Amino acid sequence: MVFNRSTYTNLFVHIIVWILFYSILSYPFLSEGGSFPLFMLPRMVSIIILFYINYFYFVPRFLLNKGVLFYLVLSLVCITLVVILENILLSQPPPRVFGPMGLNGVGARYRPSSVSRAVELIDMPRGDFRFRPFFASFVRLGIPYSISSILRIYLEWKKNNNLREEIEKENIKSELQLLKNQLDPHFLFNSLNTIYALSVKKSLDTSQAVVNLSELMRYMIYEADKDMVPLTKELDYIKSYVQLQLLRLSDSENVTLKISGEDKGRAIPPLIFISFIENAFKYGTDYNGKTSIRIELCISNESIRFFIDNKIGVIRKSAKSSGIGLENVRNRLNLLYPNMHTLNVFNNGVNYRVELELKNLKTAG
Repeated sequence: MVFNRSTYTNLFVHIIVWILFYSILSYPFLSEGGSFPLFMLPRMVSIIILFYINYFYFVPRFLLNKGVLFYLVLSLVCITLVVILENILLSQPPPRVFGPMGLNGVGARYRPSSVSRAVELIDMPRGDFRFRPFFASFVRLGIPYSISSILRIYLEWKKNNNLREEIEKENIKSELQLLKNQLDPHFLFNSLNTIYALSVKKSLDTSQAVVNLSELMRYMIYEADKDMVPLTKELDYIKSYVQLQLLRLSDSENVTLKISGEDKGRAIPPLIFISFIENAFKYGTDYNGKTSIRIELCISNESIRFFIDNKIGVIRKSAKSSGIGLENVRNRLNLLYPNMHTLNVFNNGVNYRVELELKNLKTAG
């Protein structure tokens, strides 16, 4: 057993609980001026021993591995043997050893009371196996024994549940990382196409496009690997990407980006919206560079609404390229915002529109 802070805390709690339990049990004997019966001590010890044998050995070894029936039979036999041994070895109560009047209760005035009646219920003559005292002893041992079973089962369930949650978190984290790794080459491929188009036209904006791409890649390297990023940085990334795309367009008059609401102090998973924007520029632009794209982001107290609408250009998606980016976003949304997002995609052959709302917007840490 590894002794750490949690182990010592549990040990301390167990000690305190036993002290309180036996203090309550001893109160009737001492409250009326009597003394505590010595024969009760070994019975207290037997309760503790049975409790921890069951807690540390029987439950994990037999109940959780070999089944309920085997465990019940074993427990019944064990408790019965202890009850029989107790009634044989402790059939006559020895003298009382301590009390408010001194050793052995010397000088104490004997008063028949609830204390003496309680002792009579607990004790029984040698060889007397009448049902009532036998049943009382069985219950006295069985209740703490059952509590130890319930406690150990709960702790095992909690441990397994925590382990299952950790495994699920690791699986989600691995899947998200895989999705991000799929997205990075997809983004880089599209951006390099933009710079290539500028270089073919020998545009003076080529160098600026390279600078913009370097800024975008810096964000992806140092920020996009995090679970959450400040919403302000994500919006700056979107603005930079749109500026990069505008450099290659011969007609960008109908390209608009509108952001409303307060973005400071909010956080969001990185690269949620960029795939929709990439697709709008890739498939909503004709061979002459003319396009019509409208992008809107509306930020409220607990949600953010994203809207993008573009004309469908002459370049059509092939079946094979129907969207690593879009499928990526769908998977990420299902993992990161289960039952906390709405995504609607419309395509009438002329316009392509996406409406996305993320609920339960987090605050930046």
